[in-house]
Amino acid sequence: MVRSFDDTTRRNIAELCASFRRVQTDGAAPSLKRAAVAIALTQVQTGEGTAFLLTRRAAGLRAHAAQWALPGGRCDQGETQAQAALRELHEELGVELGESDVLGLLDDYPTRSGYLITPVVVWVSTRAAIVPNPDEVESVHHIALEDIERDDAFSFTTIPESTRRVIRFRLDGQHIHAPTAALIYQFREVLAGRNTRVAELEQPVFAWK
Repeated sequence: MVRSFDDTTRRNIAELCASFRRVQTDGAAPSLKRAAVAIALTQVQTGEGTAFLLTRRAAGLRAHAAQWALPGGRCDQGETQAQAALRELHEELGVELGESDVLGLLDDYPTRSGYLITPVVVWVSTRAAIVPNPDEVESVHHIALEDIERDDAFSFTTIPESTRRVIRFRLDGQHIHAPTAALIYQFREVLAGRNTRVAELEQPVFAWK
């Protein structure tokens, strides 16, 4: 289903986020560092549909270099998750938004590398220029929402190192793994009106550090 990039879609997604029963686990995981990512909704590059922004991290970064990621990073002292996601979106892609552009928050996701990530769904105006910061971002991609709503968009596998299922998002013949794949999967489920949990979905071993 193609979701037009318009006020009707914005209101619909905001309502779905508002009805989503978010699980907050930061108080139960004090040893994890708080972080936030933006599920930044904007117009597809060709056509009238809605997409979200996905980045490929710069190859020179010390951690998780060249991996697929949603724009985001660690929360600064005193920042809310929404404020951190908006700041990181501006630092990485040059997109400046306000808290009125936040549509909702999804579940906190604990990572093997010691972070507790909060996904923040935001609406990006078509007038917002996207200028990737080359120190942090190798490339930026518009992923149409219908691409994550396909029946075959996500798959699950197992690894010897864990009893938990590993989630994978298939994009242009490549596999994108958790945490990014898990966060995108939950957003897909929110779009369908489902309260699906993803905290127990596993990451591949290369993402554990």
